Amino acid sequence: MRVPAITAERARTILTVEVACGAGALDPGCKAGPAAFRQHWDDGAVSTDVQLVWERMPPLLCQDGMPPLESVAQTARWLAERSRRLTEDDSRFLVIGGDHSFAVGTWSGVSDALRHRGPLGLIWIDAHMDMHVPETTHSGAINGMPVAALLGYGAPELTGLAGNQRAVDPRHICLVGARSFEPEEVTFAKRHGVRVIGMDECARRGIADSLAEARAIATNGTVGYGVSLDLDAFDPADAPGVGTPAPDGIRASEFLDLWADLTRSPTCRGIELVEYNPFRDRENRTARLMSTLVAASAVGDER
Repeated sequence: MRVPAITAERARTILTVEVACGAGALDPGCKAGPAAFRQHWDDGAVSTDVQLVWERMPPLLCQDGMPPLESVAQTARWLAERSRRLTEDDSRFLVIGGDHSFAVGTWSGVSDALRHRGPLGLIWIDAHMDMHVPETTHSGAINGMPVAALLGYGAPELTGLAGNQRAVDPRHICLVGARSFEPEEVTFAKRHGVRVIGMDECARRGIADSLAEARAIATNGTVGYGVSLDLDAFDPADAPGVGTPAPDGIRASEFLDLWADLTRSPTCRGIELVEYNPFRDRENRTARLMSTLVAASAVGDER
């Protein structure tokens, strides 16, 4: 998709939170992802008047040598406070990660800020279900647990960030693109009534119809929704720079216009792009895709 030219009058500024944490992943290379993407963006990867105003996570929150759960919990607490304040100020934001575990903080903060108005909806686009708890995980990786934690299950360090209540109700979350998961996650989804539109269903129905259903779920009875996009949702041909690639994913050419519509909505409270691993990227394909996604999410936003 070609991003339309933007006049000075329509220029957009996006508050962008850089979360350099890879402690939740088996391959911690995604910790370098935010800085690498920032450099790519600053080098003019996309011709656009969109400006990113960066806020960086304090590096002491996620240091090498710290226990992974401690690093993730500290990062998530900081991010929850930041996203809470942004939401209270009605500021639309972008988070660039880092591994997907910290998403517990992103959406816990938003949920807590919105609680007096109504519930938060969430669209989770990912090759993985991320619905493990410590007792079921096969790998021990915390980035396989954030959906369960947002629903109130798992390590207590991660489940109490939204005012000691679950951040998202199972009725208001939809997963799209899942194709690499374990039986325990399927059982968890069925037990708690989480709608999962797997990649096989996306291929059969089309990604447009699948995202339309996800959006309907995330907006039904809610006061806003977020979009969490793990770059491994894409086919590795389009996004090789991820820690856990899975074949036969979403093709970027079919997704970009749908993404723009999804993220420009006035009820979209924020978005996050996660799991960029620059050490695995090829010819900057993943970084270029990220830049296009970011620019597209801002064009025509009249909030």
